[in-house]
Amino acid sequence: MKRILLFLPLPLAAQELLPELVVTASRTSKEAQNVPYTTEILDSADLLANSTRTLPQAFLDTPGVLVQQTTPGHGSPYIRGFTGRQNLLLLDGIRLNNSTWRGGPVQYWNTLDAQAISSIELIKSQGSVLYGSDAIGGTVNTLSKSSGFRDEDGFFSAGAAYYRFDTNSKSHLGRVEQRLGVGGEWGLMLGVSGKDIGDIKDSALGRMHGTGYSEESLDLKFEYAFSDSRTLTFAHTYSDQDDISRWHNTINNQGWIHGRSFTTPGSDLQRDYDQERSLTYLRLQDSASDISWIDNWQATFSYQKSQDSEFRVRDSGRTDLKILDVDTYGLSFQAESASIVWGADFYHDEVDSQGGRNGIARASNRPVADDASYDSLGLFANSTGSIGERFSYDAGARFTYAEAEWDGYRPAGATTDQSGNSSWENLSLSLRGQYDLNNSWSIFGGASQAFRAPNLDDLTGSQFALNGLSSNGSPSVDPETYLTAELGTRIDNNNLSFQLSGYSTRIDDGIVRIGDGMGGLITTNGSDGYIYGFEARTAWQFHPQWELAAHASWQDGKQTTGGVEDTIRRINPLSGAVSLKWTDPDERYWVSGRVQAATRQDNLSALAANDTQRIPVNGTPQHITASIYAGWEVSESLQLNFAFENLTDEGYRIHGSGQNAPGRNATVSVKYEW
Repeated sequence: MKRILLFLPLPLAAQELLPELVVTASRTSKEAQNVPYTTEILDSADLLANSTRTLPQAFLDTPGVLVQQTTPGHGSPYIRGFTGRQNLLLLDGIRLNNSTWRGGPVQYWNTLDAQAISSIELIKSQGSVLYGSDAIGGTVNTLSKSSGFRDEDGFFSAGAAYYRFDTNSKSHLGRVEQRLGVGGEWGLMLGVSGKDIGDIKDSALGRMHGTGYSEESLDLKFEYAFSDSRTLTFAHTYSDQDDISRWHNTINNQGWIHGRSFTTPGSDLQRDYDQERSLTYLRLQDSASDISWIDNWQATFSYQKSQDSEFRVRDSGRTDLKILDVDTYGLSFQAESASIVWGADFYHDEVDSQGGRNGIARASNRPVADDASYDSLGLFANSTGSIGERFSYDAGARFTYAEAEWDGYRPAGATTDQSGNSSWENLSLSLRGQYDLNNSWSIFGGASQAFRAPNLDDLTGSQFALNGLSSNGSPSVDPETYLTAELGTRIDNNNLSFQLSGYSTRIDDGIVRIGDGMGGLITTNGSDGYIYGFEARTAWQFHPQWELAAHASWQDGKQTTGGVEDTIRRINPLSGAVSLKWTDPDERYWVSGRVQAATRQDNLSALAANDTQRIPVNGTPQHITASIYAGWEVSESLQLNFAFENLTDEGYRIHGSGQNAPGRNATVSVKYEW
């Protein structure tokens, strides 16, 4: 059946496609059109077609998602108004969020190599039932590439080389990958990537010196078949990024003027991040269990190691250093019995934290408390089924216990380290349903609870925020809880796909930062709040070679803190895109034109209004950009892709970002397979 997938920003070509499957929505494989959630699915071909360089950039054409980039080496998607540690990031179902993730836009998402990903699944407003704390705005599960040995016969060996170059920043990106094995017995995938990202340039600011960085990544996956259904998987990923500048804080930022909006210059002589991360896991799974009451199961042990360091030189010459080392151990088990998925997961963080000033160790400069640990245990069950021929439901529950302990905590003004501990319990519920009006038109919706237990940064953190203000945690902060209600409809037939959804999220005890009366910020629980909005996407194949697609989204939200109601930070402005695509009859090449736009965003919170190095005074100006994308399958082995972005050289900034978006840019990528 010919089918248009509304999830894909640039569908590759009109062709016979199987229904798109999604795992993250229910922890079991289901057709995306049959899950009662708003989903977005991208595969490696979509990332290639869109000239995607980083994981956050994969969502640039996704309704309801604002991709904030403090700098090109960072990137923090705002999903339905939430970002950073209020969204859950997974790799192969293993949570990457750890207890040291700081608040606001975070840099961690870019440590996953987008070129090593086979597909990305985003489930919006999923809640905490299936994957636990943090899954508030959305759950993003990135699925790594594998050998595909079960689909091969006999010995096989195949590989690919990929190279990407863009003219704006003179950036180079390369990857080589090789897979080999024996069909049905074992398989190996090995990939190595490297990036040399140059300084970006736009028509208003010129060359933004200091925005470039370098990165090296490696991924390995070995799979062994014990039987036709039982598989052992060993996987390892590693990434290292150096000298990623928080450009907006530095003297390289001279400020930006656009009409009546303007940003203020930075003052730091230097402010750089280095990031090094690895994830190793061992997984045993059985897709056809011989246990009578279990259909399938999997057990996973994981180990993650990360090191984050920040080096800052102020205009006075004072230097500050913050270093975090985190070891995370994970253990999870899940099984499916009839229509119920159930299981448990446990994660344990061990944290070493160091701080210094002017080359001398300084305890109060530690990013979080030293010699700290954090544990999270979850028990979950989720049931799916049908009532009659037209109605299906999805209902689940999760119990979570979280505990934090620390020894080396040095709050501002203290002369000795302090120790402490806290623990929390939570029960989250979810109930969703879908009613099929006919074979192609359905209505879906429901309500899902989410929560986020305070992490070590909330409790003991010492960070730099906004225009360099000191931001400190509070050991007395409580968990934040959420309830999202959603109602949507989707149409999916041979020539037309359409999806419209509206949502409203209630916030209770949201963890926020407020002024501490001494020129800094402190973490506390706010009062009630809410975010609501809508998203729409459609794709219409009005001719065998032509497709017209469009999407739009809007949101608003408020939160009360200290008796004062204020706008939620970085609310996504009204934004959208329209694209027109032509594919030649032989499906060898295609061309797509896209226009993207966002209205002025001057609905700012008090904190955002003070973040003037990133968010312009009087609001972020509206913008309209036009781009052209094209692909050419030269042969079965060689594929070329082209992108001509921001054709009018518009000087603009995505709301909340620390630098302007690149100006006019041409990108060419080459993929050769053997």
